[in-house]
Amino acid sequence: MAGVRGGGVISTFEELRRLALSLPGAHEVIYRDEPWFNVGRKTFALGWKGQVVLKLDKGHQELLFEIRPETFRKFPVATVHWAAVELARIDDAELADLVREAWSQVVPKKMSRPVLEAARR
Repeated sequence: MAGVRGGGVISTFEELRRLALSLPGAHEVIYRDEPWFNVGRKTFALGWKGQVVLKLDKGHQELLFEIRPETFRKFPVATVHWAAVELARIDDAELADLVREAWSQVVPKKMSRPVLEAARR
């Protein structure tokens, strides 16, 4: 359910799905009854037991863990950590930026560069 926070609409999982699937090459797969968003076989976002998890740039997510622990926390994935995100604490604009960042972690730079540049305009 969406609401208003800080002038924007609070994000929902459906908005995450819409954003993820709008990116080039992205598709949804079901793994262990949970939705994962991939490009090829590489995952960039997923739902896990009611949580949203994104593969963010390591330096950026470490900063987010430190300065916004109520919104971002470590989520173990294999031998690293991804960012579990509390959707009720971010709006759709921030979610869009985060989903693009996660997607850009798994695609070639020649594919991500035009998308990221267009989003900055």
